[in-house]
Amino acid sequence: MMNQTEPQPAVTFTLNGETRTFATRPDEKLLDLLRRNGYRGTKFGCGQGTCGACTVIMDGRAIYACLLYSMQAEGRDIRTIEGAGTLDKPSEFQQELIDGGAVQCGYCIPGMVMSATALMEAESTYPDDLVKEYMDGNLCRCTGYEKIWDALRRVLDRREAAAKKG
Repeated sequence: MMNQTEPQPAVTFTLNGETRTFATRPDEKLLDLLRRNGYRGTKFGCGQGTCGACTVIMDGRAIYACLLYSMQAEGRDIRTIEGAGTLDKPSEFQQELIDGGAVQCGYCIPGMVMSATALMEAESTYPDDLVKEYMDGNLCRCTGYEKIWDALRRVLDRREAAAKKG
């Protein structure tokens, strides 16, 4: 057990656009650090990197926060679902999920949104096989995949059409 007077290790990284420093432990996962500090939109699902509930974006790539030690985030750019949109101004994909009735229990949605965000930021065309690759590893236990897929496809199709025009 750590003596209360000993300094705790700290990790500093950019979180949703703001440089933050957090006390941590060498064995603490990024998911636990985020949730302990109020970022509860990032969910604990399996703890093994197979369900996608804990997906965040690190340096432009979707990653599982349950597998990454918090100290590995040092100096990195991390975005959570809290940085994707707000209640008053949801992201385009979040709005499409709402409009399409694609949210059932909602537990998988933060991970889905973060994986889709990484896709939209990294790619300019969205063939189905590429979209499936980005979304693979995000499990929906309510089996709402069809509505989620349809919502994402509508957003991606609009983006591709806009890119062709402009």
